[in-house]
Amino acid sequence: MEYYSTNHQTRNVSLREAVVKGLAADRGLFMPERIPQLPKAFFKNIGNLSLQEISYAVANTLFGEDMDSQELKNIVYDTLNFDIPLVHVNGDIYSLELFHGPTAAFKDVGARFMARLLGYFTRRGGNSGMVNVLVATSGDTGSAVANGFLGVDGVRVFVLYPEGKVSKIQEAQFTTLGQNITALEVNGTFDDCQRLVKQAFLDDELNSKMSLSSANSINVARFLPQMFYYFYAYAQLQQRNQTDKDLVVAVPSGNFGNITAALIGKRMGLPIKRFIAANNRNDIFYNYLLTGNYEPKPSVTTIANAMDVGDPSNFARVLDLYGHSHERICAEISGCSYTDEQISDTLARCFKDNGYLLDPHGAVAYRALMEQLKQGETGVFVETAHPAKFKDTVESIIGESVTVPERLEKFMQGKKLTIKMPSGFTAFKKFLLSV
Repeated sequence: MEYYSTNHQTRNVSLREAVVKGLAADRGLFMPERIPQLPKAFFKNIGNLSLQEISYAVANTLFGEDMDSQELKNIVYDTLNFDIPLVHVNGDIYSLELFHGPTAAFKDVGARFMARLLGYFTRRGGNSGMVNVLVATSGDTGSAVANGFLGVDGVRVFVLYPEGKVSKIQEAQFTTLGQNITALEVNGTFDDCQRLVKQAFLDDELNSKMSLSSANSINVARFLPQMFYYFYAYAQLQQRNQTDKDLVVAVPSGNFGNITAALIGKRMGLPIKRFIAANNRNDIFYNYLLTGNYEPKPSVTTIANAMDVGDPSNFARVLDLYGHSHERICAEISGCSYTDEQISDTLARCFKDNGYLLDPHGAVAYRALMEQLKQGETGVFVETAHPAKFKDTVESIIGESVTVPERLEKFMQGKKLTIKMPSGFTAFKKFLLSV
């Protein structure tokens, strides 16, 4: 299968080229030229399949033409060596817990898959010298990507993150690793970090002297595998005989890679009725739904920091999927926007009423379902990170201590290794050319 740019101003490319390059030459994002359908029989018995079996079936439908099937199976099974349980919270609302991977965040799935897929293509040649992976993070992307690529031969990773705007645990997960991982502490916002990455891909001199790739959700190998767990959520509902109602999926949305993966999952046959894109105060997409106008603006700092994005990259993919039709987008996607106070209140109430501890991002999506779920619908929200990753914030809200999993505690014991970086591109380019 070939991949085209959302800007439609450059040639189509192979899966390998889309993964290695990350961003299209015309500044667009790569999309598969077609979205293949899974057979209806697959969904009738999906409840009998494991996470790995389901994910391989989906991956093989998407990527099977472009790589050896056994290699793809190995990548899927190695990526998903942890569970993603669906947990009942209250009424018809369920939490899909995406924090059981090595860095306790949903991005473990996409980052680990991409690391292994890029390694597969690198081993098969076509790249001269080192592949340099650039990733901007507002928190969990950096940790998932850094740990997914740690020790991978022939690959260097540069993590750009906004100084003082990620939690201590998140920061420790990518600044203490060393080896082939370099953390760049940018004096700016996440949007500044993302802009630096995009500018690097478009700089002729940089690209002539080094092989660049991206591990943000702009990369097809990062965002597409995120659809795996939506299929698994449906399978778990089927196991519980809970598929008689219409399925509504609420996704805490920042850069919109996670919800875009779910949208493509629906196109492949996953029976989701509608989606809720849940925002914090960074409400650019919500305002688009209300007005039809997309107006990026500087991001605002909130307690749900991974969603502090003022110009979501994957909006281009959402537009592309729906033929740039505001009417069609609104027919399947609704939105909402909540303040820090509303997020805190939701987290506290859920813990008190249900004994279920949310993280600030999951709280946004949970509240969206509490307010928007209708009779005859079942709601699934994605709990994107372990609450302990936001320990200070969560503890101040619930008034109780939060236990930090052992796998997260280990990161806190390492020495912070970072390079300070201004938000201007000149300094960033000079640094890359010097490494």
